[in-house]
Amino acid sequence: MRKLHITNSAGRDATVQSLGLRPGAGHPRGIPAAGDRPAQVVGQGIRFAKFLATTQSGLHDALAAEHGEDYGSALIEGDPEVDIESVGRFLGKTDKVFLSSSGDVLYAAPEVIEVIYAPDGSERARRAPQDVPGNVNEVDPVSWTGKKMPKAAVVTRFAFRRTLQVRHVDGLTYDFLFGMAKELSDKNEMVLVGAGPGGKKPLVFQTNGTPCRGFLEGRVDGERYKLLLHLSNMELKLPEEAS
Repeated sequence: MRKLHITNSAGRDATVQSLGLRPGAGHPRGIPAAGDRPAQVVGQGIRFAKFLATTQSGLHDALAAEHGEDYGSALIEGDPEVDIESVGRFLGKTDKVFLSSSGDVLYAAPEVIEVIYAPDGSERARRAPQDVPGNVNEVDPVSWTGKKMPKAAVVTRFAFRRTLQVRHVDGLTYDFLFGMAKELSDKNEMVLVGAGPGGKKPLVFQTNGTPCRGFLEGRVDGERYKLLLHLSNMELKLPEEAS
């Protein structure tokens, strides 16, 4: 569980906990029960394996050099991308190899450069990577921005990548979070929260983590509550009409 320093709508702050929601039961892995398959296969497990998908001669550059950029018909007629002697073989232990842009093997790890892009997609600057610390448990708490939206508007405008449940750690923080959840639930709204002074910065939960916008949602059932922090790093926008 991570600590989360957060304020309510009145500006009062407390340190609580946040944790990821437990996912639902996934698809079962293994052989079905005896009534579904012949008895001789019951009890056997699944063995995961890697297979070789293609060789160097089956990559785009090699195919384009031999058959031209439009080599779709060649794939249909003769399967030139398939090396019969190699494709489909089991792969054992593998090692990572760095290649240059021309395909040559690099015998030393390349230097990592951070590229900064402007909003229009143009390159703004290049620099050595800089560590970005987490900011959800700092002196400046995660704050309500005052920007509230109906739930229906939020879910159609943003794509959520993760949801955390905000939990109390004692009786006082129970009252604190219950009040927040009830305030949002009664109005059927979600509120945008942010880090730093005034809540103007995105939320970063760990060093070099993905910066995200945070939306608080409250649900109340009697004396029980659920306060959810939905995280998004993508806003959904309609494409501009062609002129």
